[in-house]
Amino acid sequence: MRLLLVEDDAALAERLELTLGRAGYAVDRAADGQDAAHLGETEPYQLIVLDLGLPGLDGLSVLKQWRAAGVETPVLVLTARSAWTDKVEGIDAGADDYLAKPFQPEELLARLRAL
Repeated sequence: MRLLLVEDDAALAERLELTLGRAGYAVDRAADGQDAAHLGETEPYQLIVLDLGLPGLDGLSVLKQWRAAGVETPVLVLTARSAWTDKVEGIDAGADDYLAKPFQPEELLARLRAL
């Protein structure tokens, strides 16, 4: 299954790519909002893991842009923004799930399987 991982923290992105790869995902990475927006609209992903705090274009704007363009790929928001209001905003913007950092890799994988 092909997955887009959007994360600007290089060390975390590397750990996540390794974890996801071991779980059988083919992972493409983007480290900023502009690249993420482009890849999400032009490539055939089955899942997207999206951080909100991105350089260039923030993740919430990227998500809204994808949904406005008709991208229906399931999106799991993975972010340090953990307030309930942030979660509601993310879901209302089109996220299919929302997981706050810090997190356990097993929970992330379970949520991706559910999507």
